[in-house]
Amino acid sequence: MRTRKPTTGAVGGVGVLLGMLAGMAPAVANAQSTGPAGAPAVPATSPPPSATPAAPPTTAAAPNNPSAAAANNDDTAPLPVPAEFVKVQPGGLTAEQAGTRAGATSWNARASMESLRAASARANEAWASYLPRLSGVAKYTRLSNFTPPSLGTIVATTDTTGTSPVPPASLIAVPFSFPLVLDNWLFQGTITVPISDYFLKIDQNYTAATQSEEAARWDVVSSRAGSDSNGRVAYYTWLRSRAAILVQIQQLNTQRTHLRDARNQFSVGNASKADVLRAETAVASAEVALEQAKNQAELAEKQLRVAVHARETEVLAPGEDLDSPLDPVQGNVKTLTAEALASRPEIKSADANAASARKSSESAKASRYPALSAFADGTVANPNPRYFPPANAWFPTWDVGAQVTWSPNDILTANGAVDENEARAANIEANKENVRDGIDVEVTQQWEAVHQADFSIQAGAREVASAEEAYRVARELFNNGRGTSTTLTDAENDLTRARFDLLNAKTDARIARIRLAHAVGRDAKPSQGAP
Repeated sequence: MRTRKPTTGAVGGVGVLLGMLAGMAPAVANAQSTGPAGAPAVPATSPPPSATPAAPPTTAAAPNNPSAAAANNDDTAPLPVPAEFVKVQPGGLTAEQAGTRAGATSWNARASMESLRAASARANEAWASYLPRLSGVAKYTRLSNFTPPSLGTIVATTDTTGTSPVPPASLIAVPFSFPLVLDNWLFQGTITVPISDYFLKIDQNYTAATQSEEAARWDVVSSRAGSDSNGRVAYYTWLRSRAAILVQIQQLNTQRTHLRDARNQFSVGNASKADVLRAETAVASAEVALEQAKNQAELAEKQLRVAVHARETEVLAPGEDLDSPLDPVQGNVKTLTAEALASRPEIKSADANAASARKSSESAKASRYPALSAFADGTVANPNPRYFPPANAWFPTWDVGAQVTWSPNDILTANGAVDENEARAANIEANKENVRDGIDVEVTQQWEAVHQADFSIQAGAREVASAEEAYRVARELFNNGRGTSTTLTDAENDLTRARFDLLNAKTDARIARIRLAHAVGRDAKPSQGAP
């Protein structure tokens, strides 16, 4: 079997043991004298069965390779339990911290935040429609030069004395034409007020945009709540995998004790060679199971690191155990379901999206009718087209007015937009009912999971107690030549299964509470949707 290097992970690094198995550690550490279940052992030197040799220290580091003892020609020596696996480390990571970090660093939440930012921008854009539209034009034009046509002649005088009557000799014929201004300058400002749109379109568009923004905000809440819940589940899954290592160490020590007993009984003729060989096979199998448990713990730690986005250099040490008291679940399925239907962000998001679609439909209806708007223009031009005759001079003018625009084609376009938005709203409403049905089932399922796990904890404690006593009796019978190796093996397997059942029950009870809180919507905090 390969030698494993020490890591900072769940297998032997800077981990902290789950308090649930803290009580089991003395039994594991004393496996040579009492066995994993506390049964008295018969040492190789055959003292009385009730003798209890000193327990090996539990603070020594456990070999990374389960077969290390065998390599030292001592394949019956118990594997010590590392001290760091037996104590909860102050300042270690807790489930609440894991959930908070997972929610804060979730990529799903980050994507939802960007969607919220886009929705907020659309709401700001819709609000700007309330303002009258201002526009301006600054224009310079250079006209081509040409000789303007003559408009005839006029009679003028060359007399500058002001004599009256004008002397006939001073009268001359002068050609008449307008001056040609080649450089044209124009500065114009326009204000337009969409009078009818204020009542039929703008307010509806703004309400639709704000409802979409609200829906996006609830989507952020939903994403963060889901990531928070998944982070907590990943945390307890990690604790379960660490505890599984200890159970497998107990199983390996039990098998090694069995092997030592089988050899002792074989030496005095109370057991067969087959019993010894079967015990050796069980030891090898337990070593493989321990290796698999270590690999599974490494995977669970990696999953937790990904969930909370922990750096590779960060040491993850448990700050709580699986023996801490569980909060009782208040209420019943009916009240919890009602709370869920009123609190789940998915339903709130669907309501907001449906309201947005219906407001968009109302806005589209406005295109069926003529649009009334008022306008005003201010113009400063050189030459000003309203000034006659044209002159190379700056001249200001203004105008105000109102207009009604309408096209029959807009009716067909509006009808299509209305139908589309109504269908979208109906689709959202239908999907919301699917979500409600799913929530109803989810709450019931998690409620039952909590009660089943709580019952399994009580039953598991009794199961472990019975299995330990059964193992103790089976071992005494075997060591006194009154029991078979098969009976002892069955008792060992029952004990290991009971320990795993209790471990899984304690873990499942915590995970079920997390999922029930998520199903009810208690982990959905509106402040999580703040941009």
